[in-house]
Amino acid sequence: MNKQVLPEFVHIVEVGPRDGLQNERQVSTQAKVELIDALSESGLRHIEAGAFVSPKWIPQMADSPDVLTQIQRAEDVIYSALTPNRQGLENAIKANADQVAIFTSASEGFCQHNINCSIDESIERFKPVIELASQNGIAVRGYLSCVIDCPYEGATSPSKVVQVAKRLFDLGCYEISLGDTIGTGTPTKVAKMLEAVMAELPVKNLAVHFHDTWGQALANIYQALIMGVNVIDSSVAGLGGCPYAPGAAGNVATEDVLYLCNGLNIKTGVDIKKVARAGWQISHELHRQPTSKVSLALRARDRE
Repeated sequence: MNKQVLPEFVHIVEVGPRDGLQNERQVSTQAKVELIDALSESGLRHIEAGAFVSPKWIPQMADSPDVLTQIQRAEDVIYSALTPNRQGLENAIKANADQVAIFTSASEGFCQHNINCSIDESIERFKPVIELASQNGIAVRGYLSCVIDCPYEGATSPSKVVQVAKRLFDLGCYEISLGDTIGTGTPTKVAKMLEAVMAELPVKNLAVHFHDTWGQALANIYQALIMGVNVIDSSVAGLGGCPYAPGAAGNVATEDVLYLCNGLNIKTGVDIKKVARAGWQISHELHRQPTSKVSLALRARDRE
């Protein structure tokens, strides 16, 4: 068992403008640009700004080239994009993405439903992406979905997570984001999975990506924190879901993660109120309220 010591600093990877909005109703390019610009002023240092994927499959991301070229870039912020293949990477390079991400699954069934290929085929597809990215000095992050359960195959064995995570790392991904895609994880399950992965990969190269379908995301994040993980993916206002995981809720809300870290005296460098304001702004565009309980509580307190 790893020593349970909380990290002094947590790095937040804000995925709302991509992972969140790709699973919401379509909003204007201007609304996306305004969201990213607002988040850029909050202290966040990594914002996933778009995805260079087929508009046929994810029409919400069709304007990613425009978004990335219209945002007001802050010098100390990484603006990344999802790129499933070489063509996507080439388009991301044209749009001046600072980093890119590739994605596969620890589950064969989910991989087939999500990207229409096997895990082995997805790894082969990523090789030219990694090669071209390296030639252009662009770091590549790897997303690994269904690390706890799969909506098609049930429980995912930790050994399978280790196997695929190590392949992504060996391929050249500087960081592997371990995703509980359908949000069924619990701290015990997360601990077993992380123990297995951390036996093969350095903890400094791992991130966690929890959806909050069953209300366990913050508990799972705390479990990851006491095991030494200090990179957390989160989504402003709790935006999102998953088109290939029916019923899955959005990624854990950035505001809620920040409140947890603040309460644990873990530094993030992020202004929670500025993130909350950005969340209300985009939620207004979506004609809904944030799912972040912290954001709702902040709004209620301000109205008192």
